[in-house]
Amino acid sequence: MLEIIPVIAAAFIAFSIGSNDTSNAFGISIGCGALTFKRAIGILGVFVFLGILLNGQAVMRTVGEDLVGLNIQIISLALVSSSLAIILTNWRKVPVSSHQAIVASLVGSAFAFGEKINAHTLVNIVVSWFVSPFGAMILSIFVYIILERVLLKKPLFKVERYLKLLLLISGVVIAYNTGANELSTALGPVVYYNLLTSLQAAFLGSMLLFIGALALSSRVIETVGKGITKLDAFSGFSAQFGAGLSVLIFTVLGMPVSTTYCIIGGIVGVGMLKGVKTIKFSFIRKIMVSWVLTPLIAFSVCYLLALLLI
Repeated sequence: MLEIIPVIAAAFIAFSIGSNDTSNAFGISIGCGALTFKRAIGILGVFVFLGILLNGQAVMRTVGEDLVGLNIQIISLALVSSSLAIILTNWRKVPVSSHQAIVASLVGSAFAFGEKINAHTLVNIVVSWFVSPFGAMILSIFVYIILERVLLKKPLFKVERYLKLLLLISGVVIAYNTGANELSTALGPVVYYNLLTSLQAAFLGSMLLFIGALALSSRVIETVGKGITKLDAFSGFSAQFGAGLSVLIFTVLGMPVSTTYCIIGGIVGVGMLKGVKTIKFSFIRKIMVSWVLTPLIAFSVCYLLALLLI
């Protein structure tokens, strides 16, 4: 009976990823009017499923096998705590990294139960958290500069057509990464503890993510699409595609990194090109505080709760 608890918790996390990460894939497209909300949700569901099915095993293995020694208590406590924290933070309209909550909760629980913690894997994950947004920022700047040089030579009506297509492509890349990285992080412990097969996890996770996106994602879309700096289709594509490339690189390496923070890094990058004054640094500070506090709180809460259960 206890085995059903982490499966339900993982389903809730998938739901909350949908409510949060639709903004990563299509918040910019929706924010600048290039794509409708309903169409974005449909595209998201398809490519998230393909991402976790075709390219999710590396991240699943890192979180579900390499990071900590698992038992049913650790998985249950970590995933239940993570799901509650992610849903609450999303409801407050603040983008949050599900990776940080899940990884820190697993480590906190494992530490309390005396299970092994792979320090090398943990350090690699934490370094990836810091490097990936800056990588997204740099890649977005390069994409913007190259795109500017290519498209400025084209007629305006062709530029608009190209940009709508490019925004769709970049959104698809992010949606694919959401399945291959974000969703795989949530489902890795469940799959590697043999509570679900990879195919079952892909179907369950994708379905719950789709429902979460449909139900709640419009709240965070307002924040990412419009809350950091004013975006047009040109700068929106650059930020999105740069972030997508960054996440894809770390996905191949098996590192669970935050699509949310990579998107924000990309937005800051193109915002700097447009002029530092266009960036709303008060909101950036709010996000950075969340970036630091999320893993610290997740670790502490799970550690203390685990001590009470021992």
